[in-house]
Amino acid sequence: MREVDLTVTADDGLRLAGTLTLPAGPGPHPAVLLLHGSGRLDRDADTTRLRMGYGAPMAAALAKNGIATFRYDRRGVGATPGDWRATGFTDNRRDAVAAVRALAARPGIRADAVGVIGHSEGAIHAMSLGTRPEVAAVVLLAGFARPGEDALRRQARMIARDLPSFVRPVLRAFAVRQLARIKATGTDVTRVAGVPVNARWLRELLAHDPRPDLANIRVPVLAITGGKDVQVDPADLAEIRRLVPGEAEIHRIADLTHLLRRDPGRPSVRSYRRQLRHPVDADLLAQVSGWLARRLRETEPADRP
Repeated sequence: MREVDLTVTADDGLRLAGTLTLPAGPGPHPAVLLLHGSGRLDRDADTTRLRMGYGAPMAAALAKNGIATFRYDRRGVGATPGDWRATGFTDNRRDAVAAVRALAARPGIRADAVGVIGHSEGAIHAMSLGTRPEVAAVVLLAGFARPGEDALRRQARMIARDLPSFVRPVLRAFAVRQLARIKATGTDVTRVAGVPVNARWLRELLAHDPRPDLANIRVPVLAITGGKDVQVDPADLAEIRRLVPGEAEIHRIADLTHLLRRDPGRPSVRSYRRQLRHPVDADLLAQVSGWLARRLRETEPADRP
């Protein structure tokens, strides 16, 4: 396995900086675009405060199965220029489209065997990429299958369970007021309790419905959500299987959390820092990389050795 720096030019000319991980041996190789969740995330899905540590182990697992991987820093993060707070949900989607196009066109990569793995917000963008001709397989990790506002309201209810009962009504009323205020804004950034918030990204996510994209996917789909996920409802797996017209394999992993770690305890965001002291679940990495290796191998032309 070897890694090389790679930049991709977005539609507006901004250069997305990332890492291309290549398996051992000569190419051309099948390849996967790795898309992370929400926030100020670098190519490994890390922030300055929380280190997800997801990109590198997933790329290594894929390389062992003969698959190349590209992952990149978000706008305004790491080596990618721009303003993270002014970047919209649709900007993230357009950047993902540019990245998958560039990956499919790169020498040494099999254009007929490019897949996408998306986690959380990245899974929502992967649903859209699954309708594109460059993409041969899609993996959805903790992806929701309902309108964005419904998904965020459910997430807020689950997180609020850990708060003292007397605090919940106050915070619920505050959240309702702020959500209405953000939806009424027309700026990229606004302030909530004095803190700058990416209002444009939130407005666009709230308005987004991923179900039409799911209904238009024509390639194999693997969808996995943890039974301990407090940010995405694992029941949405059934909706994914219902909507995808072709092959859709779904798995609800009992103790898996939104952070792609196993945790036998009560599901809660309060355990996130503890969970992140452990690596990404090895069985999950093996399941995803093995599934992609089989699906992308099926696209191999008959005249290839």
